[in-house]
Amino acid sequence: MSGASKLRVAVVFGGRSAEHAISCVSAGSVLAALDPDRYEVVPVGITREGRWVLTDGDPSRLAITGGALPEVSAGTAVSLVGDPAGRGLAVLEAGQGIGRLTEVDVVFPVLHGAYGEDGTIQGLLEMSGLPYVGSGVFASAASMDKEFTKKLLTAAGIPQGDHVVLRDAAGALRADPDLLDEAARARLGLPVFVKPSRAGSSIGITKVTDWAQFPEAVATAAAIDPKVIVEASVPGREVECGVLAGVDGGLPEASLPAEIRLRPGTDWYDFDAKYLEDAVEFDVPADLTPAQIAAVQEMSRRAFLAMDCRGLARVDFFLATDPATGEDRLVVNEVNTMPGFTPISMFPRMWAASGVSYPELVDRLVASALGAAGLIGAGPDGGHRTSR
Repeated sequence: MSGASKLRVAVVFGGRSAEHAISCVSAGSVLAALDPDRYEVVPVGITREGRWVLTDGDPSRLAITGGALPEVSAGTAVSLVGDPAGRGLAVLEAGQGIGRLTEVDVVFPVLHGAYGEDGTIQGLLEMSGLPYVGSGVFASAASMDKEFTKKLLTAAGIPQGDHVVLRDAAGALRADPDLLDEAARARLGLPVFVKPSRAGSSIGITKVTDWAQFPEAVATAAAIDPKVIVEASVPGREVECGVLAGVDGGLPEASLPAEIRLRPGTDWYDFDAKYLEDAVEFDVPADLTPAQIAAVQEMSRRAFLAMDCRGLARVDFFLATDPATGEDRLVVNEVNTMPGFTPISMFPRMWAASGVSYPELVDRLVASALGAAGLIGAGPDGGHRTSR
């Protein structure tokens, strides 16, 4: 441990993805929840250009205020030390090269989207020998890519909605503005949702209700990711469930599920509905039968294991009930390995409804990261104890 009694936690946020602002908001909540009596926090922002900087870590600066989104723009330049023996960050002194070193016990990468949730920073942290919160390289990369999420879950027998993958969509669009033949259109039906394969927070997604809208929708998605997913609409209730790695290597645990309900006049759960408008209602926990809750929790745990996740995940579902038979049909929409941690985000709210407060959730994630690295045990007071 870097201090006599406190763990030094580097909270990393911002980043080069389209979800930069939402990462900042999530990080603000995490920073506010870390107990200063237990943790020494090192707030590290990554600018949109990819520069790593030390920030003041003030959560109030990382909130959405009056519709304005927060951003990492300035701070003391730092760099991750590549040598595992360094265990941390090096300050880059202007005109002098590398300055003082800051040792870090664990990294909490509150990063969404490309260069953060897709296995890239996880690989960097692995090479640097630093324990970190969340899934490893493979699970992060596979879960970020909607195509491979669907393939792995299908292989595990977990139901998926019908879809088509468009590779190099921008180039394909120039060659053939229609892209989908009549057979594919007939199979998928309308509406369809056109999505970047590797993005989140509903950025770049278009709901297509007329095939005349399709080329523009593909171009919008391809501007974020050249691989585009076209998904058939799955009618049903939108339900989510949080998953945490089991304590001491035990089986993963699932939270009480929650439901997202759109207010009248809101067509679908897009970026503005999620973060900027009062457009949705959240039922936490969801109004489900005991059997439905058990089914959602069991499939969430199965998805967590099928994707080889670690630490945490949020599993998103569509739940439809056949009116004739009364039978339920669960379809997994996505697996998020670093779900939102904003004040309105479902993951912490679901765990709060399940009896785990936000500070307790953050504590557990830090402990899980250290445990996965073999660096922690439980002290006599229930606190952290590293083996270093």
